[in-house]
Amino acid sequence: MATAPRPRTTTRDPEELAHRLTAWLDTRLPGAKAVDITVPASNGMSSETLLFDIEHPEPPLRACALRLAADPAAYTVFPVYDLPRQFRTMRLVADRTDLPVPEVRWLEEDPGPLGAPFFVMERVEGRVPPDVMPYTYEGNWLHAATDAERERLEAASIGVIARLHDQVPLAEAEFLALPGEGDALSRHVASQRAYYEWVVDGLARSPLIESAFDRLTELWPADPGETVLNWGDARIGNVVYDGFDPVAVLDWEMAAPAPREVDLGWTVYLHRFFQDLTAAFGQAGLPEFLRRDRVEARYTELTGHTPRDMDFYTLYAALRHAIVMLRVAYRQVHFGETAVPADPDTLVLHHGSLRAMVQGSYWD
Repeated sequence: MATAPRPRTTTRDPEELAHRLTAWLDTRLPGAKAVDITVPASNGMSSETLLFDIEHPEPPLRACALRLAADPAAYTVFPVYDLPRQFRTMRLVADRTDLPVPEVRWLEEDPGPLGAPFFVMERVEGRVPPDVMPYTYEGNWLHAATDAERERLEAASIGVIARLHDQVPLAEAEFLALPGEGDALSRHVASQRAYYEWVVDGLARSPLIESAFDRLTELWPADPGETVLNWGDARIGNVVYDGFDPVAVLDWEMAAPAPREVDLGWTVYLHRFFQDLTAAFGQAGLPEFLRRDRVEARYTELTGHTPRDMDFYTLYAALRHAIVMLRVAYRQVHFGETAVPADPDTLVLHHGSLRAMVQGSYWD
């Protein structure tokens, strides 16, 4: 991990994007000019991000970020990029909660101007726990923080999730309901099964991922409990912090109605994913940070709801992450960056921990 090249994230030409963005901006704010346009080095492999400033006597936003649907020619990580859905979600959360969600200003559904739909939002200054190299590694601001500072960030971050779950009226989030039959959890898992089938269409299947789905059936909660609006990608790498306090909550593309524990399981497991990788490379990491028992206890204190069936939900998080990683690996194969191994399960970076969860030994 320390030496592997980062997978290709885009096939677009940044200079061409900058020229087309300036032309589009003039249609929304005549006389405005997009300047200092940059593509972050940390750009993701789903939606792409452009950062720019507006040069205008009276701009509605001066520092902006643009989220652009993935290039269909780039072997996309997800089958659908619904930018209007994400735009509407951010407005809903901003209107109905006290979460620090960046102001979303413009939505462009016509793919003509930039080649795909996009929206423009406020750019909030601050710092984000890095994914590459992960914040659990030495040499970044969160790892260098004191225990008290990390505890402050952890408490505030779990508070974001708790307030989201408690404050958004579910009836106003019906547009986010996933297709299918049954309750919200059944639909959520069914959507992941459909995603997996899309990933492996015409390619080698993953016995490990399929065994994880089977194990989910065995662990299925007797009562999934209350359905709330879930953030979907609930992790600290999607938060901008001022010091150790959240000032912008980002990446709402996976938001959906689900039990509270879907977000909590994702938060716990995504940290463990980074922690396990760090330990495997001989570093101590941050073993006391975002620990499962601490997350559960803090969430209970904030909401009055005691998380339950967390073995199911952390396994579900690891399974969801495995499907994404399998698609990313097949994307690398597509671009000639790697080859398909004899055992396709090894394309999932965390195949060892996922197998331990399926066997019931991970949390021992």
